[in-house]
Amino acid sequence: MMVALNKNLDFKKLIPELEAWNNGKGIDVEDWIACEGDHKHLVGYARILWPDFVEHDGCIFLGSRIDAENYDAFLAQSKGDKKAVEAVMNHQHIVDLFSRSHHESPTREVVVYLGRLMREIWQTKLNHDFPGRSITVSFPEDNIGNLLDYQITFFQER
Repeated sequence: MMVALNKNLDFKKLIPELEAWNNGKGIDVEDWIACEGDHKHLVGYARILWPDFVEHDGCIFLGSRIDAENYDAFLAQSKGDKKAVEAVMNHQHIVDLFSRSHHESPTREVVVYLGRLMREIWQTKLNHDFPGRSITVSFPEDNIGNLLDYQITFFQER
């Protein structure tokens, strides 16, 4: 189910430094990106948001994640459950998308917003690339204590 993610969203809560611009008058997110944005980061994030997907043995994987040996090992471990193999091999922890060496940690609101956004984008891309397949993109939004535990994944309904 697609939702309007940006409707009624206060980006100043997600990016608190927006309010400090213009001597405290603030700046909107588009103008802030025009001032602070880095094209290299945008290219990298575009790759994460609109990834290549590949098919292997009837399964669908993030293009960078398919490894035949790992696939065979997970398939044996799951007793042939391809849905479980897809779910584990395709999972991505949202917090792992950011360097923790020199930036502040994202808030829960940021992680949930980005997880929802990725869920919608990946679902759209998977539906486009694999029409007629029943693919679920999962991002549980429950209030999880540890931000590292927020993860997105996808699998085919079998």
